[in-house]
Amino acid sequence: MAAGLVGALAALTACSGGGGGGGDKTASPATPRATASSASSSSAAAVTGASDKLQGSWITTSGGKIVALVITGKKAGLFVTGRKAWCQGAAGEESGMQMIHLTCPDGNKDRVTGMVDSVGAKDMTVSWSGRTGQETYTKAEGGKLPSALPSKSKR
Repeated sequence: MAAGLVGALAALTACSGGGGGGGDKTASPATPRATASSASSSSAAAVTGASDKLQGSWITTSGGKIVALVITGKKAGLFVTGRKAWCQGAAGEESGMQMIHLTCPDGNKDRVTGMVDSVGAKDMTVSWSGRTGQETYTKAEGGKLPSALPSKSKR
């Protein structure tokens, strides 16, 4: 399972366009356009861009599953092992806060709107408006899983 997640992370980060501005012009096979909704489009318009500290691949565990959150530019994607669909949306500054807005094609509402409580070089804490609550993520460097994955934080 870990090898599959590393492959998914590599695919997500490789499809990001590298932040050179040209990534938005090329459609990615790993990013189906049909899953975008008007909710994520309106949220993306309100977001001005994620800080450099948010950029990258972040990993946590929840309910025995691995959760991968990838942020590149203003785009965000979330993958949970065991779920067939992955969520996508926007990340960035909104009303002076760093926010993440996601839409999941399977209708899952666990992680729809997240407020970044703190972010450092190695970890990030996000409070989700859905039933997930607060989660702490560890940064994945170079498409590799971190040596220790955090567990879901208590609310």
